Amino acid sequence: MAEPQNSKIFNAKDLIAYFIVAGTGAVIQLISSSLIQDWFDISWSASIVPSYLVGLIWGFTLTKLFAFNARQSNQTRREMVKFFMVAMVSMVVTKVGADLSYEVVTNYLGYGIYEAKLPFGKKDVNITEMACYIFGQGCSFVSNYILHKTFTFKSTGFYDRLKELIKES
Repeated sequence: MAEPQNSKIFNAKDLIAYFIVAGTGAVIQLISSSLIQDWFDISWSASIVPSYLVGLIWGFTLTKLFAFNARQSNQTRREMVKFFMVAMVSMVVTKVGADLSYEVVTNYLGYGIYEAKLPFGKKDVNITEMACYIFGQGCSFVSNYILHKTFTFKSTGFYDRLKELIKES
């Protein structure tokens, strides 16, 4: 008996929808990272976490509505808790991937720092940092897709067990 198309982890429809949604979130993160650096005069590395949190709000809504066809699941609260848990893992993956790739690119491969002026920014944007940030986002894209598909937007019983554990405490 053939397995339903949605149950495969890497089915084309979900993967394409998630790529578009995640791409939108990535653009929001990159723009907010640049703005946060400008407005608060902080380093690129320090802007990754706050910009990730900005993208998190957009990400949940877009992912629920468009990526995994969970619009009418009637389990939004459960999905929010699980989404936040996956997002925290993903934030670490993004930060570590970006920081490590920057270290490798600049210190081990010997590439320089390339900068460009954006029309809305006060300072030049470091293209090397931006490319490493995108690499970190790519690492988290893979882990996010798998975790959201198999955990966040799938009923696993985890949320019910978590509620029971909290009640007992």
